[in-house]
Amino acid sequence: MAEIVDLPELLEWARAARARRETIAFANGCFDLLHVGHVRYLQASAAEADRLIVAINDDRSMAALKGPGRPIMPAAERAEIVAALTGVDRVIIFGETTVADLLRAVRPDVHCKGTDYTVDSVPEREVVLEYGGRTAIVGDPKDHSTRDLLRQIAGAGAGTDADTGPSSVVLPGPASGPAPAAVPSAGGDRPRS
Repeated sequence: MAEIVDLPELLEWARAARARRETIAFANGCFDLLHVGHVRYLQASAAEADRLIVAINDDRSMAALKGPGRPIMPAAERAEIVAALTGVDRVIIFGETTVADLLRAVRPDVHCKGTDYTVDSVPEREVVLEYGGRTAIVGDPKDHSTRDLLRQIAGAGAGTDADTGPSSVVLPGPASGPAPAAVPSAGGDRPRS
């Protein structure tokens, strides 16, 4: 399992990797509910260099990016899940809405972004060019999203379950907010066993 580190630990690790002449790739995102698109993005990012750093938005910056009700999972849990993936070497949680400052500090050989970007549309592209790195667009087509997954989960509870009768779906609330509320489906409000 990869280590979850702070910035000084990450910089020390990156210096040691470079001393071994290893290249470093850098991926970032929210990774709120891990899905196949995330896995493919991180696998493709790992293939871009010898080592992979993954930067994960903290809860505050994720809420600013994604809006009310997000994140679903707190940053520490998201980091632990990502750290368990093969190919990930280090994970860091950051508090800004972009990774520009982290890129300037770490100076990875390649900054990897998903296919919802082009090389020219990556917000941190100029930062990477300034220090001599490159930007890579990796992963599969953007056919997966946490937002769509949440809609699918909510919709799955809207019918009647043959074994237990009318079903309810639990809608997620903010990671640090009140407990989620059960919303009865159109079929009734009998509790599931």
